[in-house]
Amino acid sequence: MQWRGRRESDNVEDRRGQSGGGFSRSGMRLPIGRGGGRPSLIVLVVIGGVLWMMGVSPSTILSLLLGGGGNYTQQTQTTQQVSPQRSAAEEEMAAFVKVVLAETEDVWGAIFQKAGQTYPQPKLVLFSNQIRSACGSASAATGPFYCPGDQKVYIDLSFYQELKTRFEAPGDFAQAYVIAHEVGHHIQNVTGILPKFNEMRRSMSEVEANKMSIRVELQADCYAGVWGHYTNQKGLLDNGDLDEALNAATQIGDDALQKRTQGYVVPDSFNHGTSAQRKRWFAKGYDSGSVGACDTFSVANP
Repeated sequence: MQWRGRRESDNVEDRRGQSGGGFSRSGMRLPIGRGGGRPSLIVLVVIGGVLWMMGVSPSTILSLLLGGGGNYTQQTQTTQQVSPQRSAAEEEMAAFVKVVLAETEDVWGAIFQKAGQTYPQPKLVLFSNQIRSACGSASAATGPFYCPGDQKVYIDLSFYQELKTRFEAPGDFAQAYVIAHEVGHHIQNVTGILPKFNEMRRSMSEVEANKMSIRVELQADCYAGVWGHYTNQKGLLDNGDLDEALNAATQIGDDALQKRTQGYVVPDSFNHGTSAQRKRWFAKGYDSGSVGACDTFSVANP
């Protein structure tokens, strides 16, 4: 991906090297990010506590890709600044993330403007080890996530090493896909999809909520593909970049994650979609460049 020398977003909060104190939370945590078993619970930010009941191992969380919102009561806490030793490689990765976020701002800003609306840009928070958000506390093991409560994307850059080595999804466009997916959840939030889902899930069974969350996740994948479409039109993609994103979508499918982490799959616990589904919906957004092509809710079998 041709990203060097391009504009870096100003909507980035660098909280690396900070250690936050504890705080209590009331209500349910509703994450919507990446997922597999219980990890996606954290990821189904909008789905909420339903996923916490699934009981998948914490390691699966690393295989997810999203974030959420809920009501939290914050207590007094302290934030301690440290002097981190950051490598040149880490700083380059931080710059890359800022450029990718800027590219999403440009693409979605133009799409919203064409529809006669103003795009409310999300913030992106870089953190290390642990962080607190309007959706509750999270650790690096949570993986990247979007929090509707504060409209921010959170990412610990160490996740990208996991993506490359553990999940066998290397490449800069695979990394960009992760951010674009989380921004896709932001689009869903500001257009009312996530709030509506959060309301609907209250009357759903666990299985029903999982099925609906798959549609939410696949739409975010499709939105990431729409962003990829316009990024390619700018001439920023190299040969092989699309394959990197499609491979990443494949590697983080619920079936692939469960096979990797527990050796077998439990279809009723899927909440982000299979490898084939995630790959297909990203490709649909990429090929069409149309938000309208991302309606995962009206098709019988997404």
